[in-house]
Amino acid sequence: QVQLVESGGGLVQAGGSLRLSCAASGRTFSSTAMGWFRQTPGKEREFVAAINWSGVTSYEDSVKGRFTISRDNAKNTVYLQMNSLKPEDTAVYYCAARKNGLLARSETSYDDWGQGTQVTVSS
Repeated sequence: QVQLVESGGGLVQAGGSLRLSCAASGRTFSSTAMGWFRQTPGKEREFVAAINWSGVTSYEDSVKGRFTISRDNAKNTVYLQMNSLKPEDTAVYYCAARKNGLLARSETSYDDWGQGTQVTVSS
């Protein structure tokens, strides 16, 4: 099992930037695929971005060109750099870990989840 702790959320104006971090512990991080998902009240959790064990990435269409997922295996941390933020990006953001290391966009593919961090973008 992997323990995940997100940080970096907050309130930002439209057009601004935030960087989310997710610190992992409990399993070999370098072989784990990581994902970011988000959820707003009354809606299902949706895929945002993912990175596999070797650094290959995948993005949801609405964040392509604005968000960047990256990982630092030395720090057991995955990041989500979010630029040009829009009010519709407002959500609770969750990081997730997939122990087989393969890229995935479905939340059911992930084994462990963090508690989430709130991102609010004001217009």
